[in-house]
Amino acid sequence: MFADLMGGFAALANPETFLYLVGGFLMGLVFGAIPGLTATLAIALLLPFTFAMELTNALVMVMAIFMSGIYAGSVTGITVNIPGAASGAITTMEGHALMKRGHGAKALSLDALASSIGGVLGAAVLMFVAVPMSEFALMFRTPDKFALVFMAVVTVVIVAKESIFKSMVAVSLGLMISTVGFDNMVAQGRFDFGSANLIEGVQLLPAVIGLFAICELLLQGGSKIRAAADTPAFKVRHRDFWPDWDDIREIGFFTYFKSSVIGVLIGMLPGGGASMASFVAYAEAKRVSKKPEEYGSGSHEGLAAAESANNAMCGGAVVPLLTLGIPGDSVTAIIFGVLLIHGLVPGPGLLTNEMATIAPMFAALMVAAVFVFLSVLVFGPYYIWLARMNRGVLYAFIAMVAMVGTYASTYSVFQMWMALAIGIFAWSLRLMAYPLVPMLMGIILGPYLELYMRRALITSNGDVMTFFTSPISIGLYLMTALFIYFLRFKAPKTGS
Repeated sequence: MFADLMGGFAALANPETFLYLVGGFLMGLVFGAIPGLTATLAIALLLPFTFAMELTNALVMVMAIFMSGIYAGSVTGITVNIPGAASGAITTMEGHALMKRGHGAKALSLDALASSIGGVLGAAVLMFVAVPMSEFALMFRTPDKFALVFMAVVTVVIVAKESIFKSMVAVSLGLMISTVGFDNMVAQGRFDFGSANLIEGVQLLPAVIGLFAICELLLQGGSKIRAAADTPAFKVRHRDFWPDWDDIREIGFFTYFKSSVIGVLIGMLPGGGASMASFVAYAEAKRVSKKPEEYGSGSHEGLAAAESANNAMCGGAVVPLLTLGIPGDSVTAIIFGVLLIHGLVPGPGLLTNEMATIAPMFAALMVAAVFVFLSVLVFGPYYIWLARMNRGVLYAFIAMVAMVGTYASTYSVFQMWMALAIGIFAWSLRLMAYPLVPMLMGIILGPYLELYMRRALITSNGDVMTFFTSPISIGLYLMTALFIYFLRFKAPKTGS
C-alpha cells in the first residue's frame, strides 16, 4: 500500500498531470469564490470532458477542484461579506469582522493556513485509515444520523451571537422552507399551492444566493455607496499574508487538529458536508475557548476551527465513496460519475484491487491542500483588491454572476426568481436584526433531519424510543446537552 501511495505522488511529477492539477486548482478557486459558481458546478461542467482525458489526469483535476473550491468560498466572504458557498458562512462572519477592522490580510492568511492544515490532515486520514473509518461509519444507524443532525441544528442556534429567540426563529424558518416541494417518501407535493414550479422545492444554491448575495446587495444599496470597502485604507504586500506566529500559537495546534478530525468524521457521513462540519467544529471550539466572547466578532480561533473542518471534510467525504460506493456530498457524487466513466466501480473491492490507480487522487488532494496556503501568498493582495473596488461596479458584477450562476446550476428561471424572493425576505429579516446563518443551516439540514426521523419511526413502527436505544445516539444527545450548558448557561457574561 505504501508503495502505491508513493506511486501516486510520483504520478504528479509528470508535467502533463501536474498541469492538470494546477488547472483544476485555479478553476476551483474561481468557481468557489464567485457566488453562484460552486465546486460542484465546476466538476459538473468538467464531467463531459473527462471522457477524453486519461484517468489519472481526470482524477487529479477533479480532486484539485474539490479542495480549492471548498476553500475559495471564504475569500469573497471575508473581503465583501458574500460567501461563494454555504460552507463559507461561518468564516464570513468571523473573517469579515476582521476585514472591517483593517485586518483583512491576517484573516485571509489564517483562513488559508487553517484550510491547508485541515486539507492535509484530511488527505492523510484518507490515505491511511480509509477502510477502518468506513467500517466505523457503517455503525451509524438511522437514529444515530438523526441525533447527529439534531446536534448540528441545536448548535446552530446556540452559537449565534444574536438573541437565542431570534436564532430559533431563523432556523425554524429554514426548516419550514426545506419542507416545500416533492415528498419522496409518499410521492406527492407539499406546500406547493398547486404550482408546478414549487413542486421542485427551494434548491440550495438559490437559497445561498438569496440569503447572502441578494440580501447583501439590497443592504448596501440602501446605504451610501462608497468607492472603497468598509475598511480603513491600507496597503498590503505579499509578505503581509504570512500568518503571525503569535496568532497561530494563540489558536493552538490542537484546535486545528481537533477541528480537522471533526471535519473528517462528518465528511464520512452521507449528507454531512462542509457546512455541518464547520458548524460543529466552530461550536466545539467555542465551548472550550478561553475567549468565547470574541466569537462572532472576529475570533481567530473560530475562523481557524471552521476552516480546518471545511477542508478536512474533503478527505472524509471520499472515504465512503471509495470504500462503500456512497458519496459523502454533492461533489463526491459527481466524482462517482467520473470513476464510472472510466470503468471504476466504487465499493469494498476498489482500494484492494485498484489502489495504484486511485493513489494519484489521494496525492492530488494533499498537494492541492498545500497549494491553498501558497495561493494566498501569491493572490492575497488581489483578494484585498476586491474589497477596494468601487462598490457600485463590484456589486453589479456580483449580482449578474450570481443570477447567471443560479440559472446555470438549476436551468430554472423560477429558481432565479426564488433567489430574488429569498433575498428580499432575508433583507427584511436583517433589518430586524435576525441572523441569516441559522436560517441557511435550517434549509441545509432540514431534509436530513426529516428523512432520518421518518425512516427511524417507520422501521420502529412509530416507537420514539428508537432514538434513545443506541450508545452512539445517546452520546450525541449528551454532547448536545453539554454544548447547551457550556455555550449558553455557563458562557461568560459580556458587556454586549
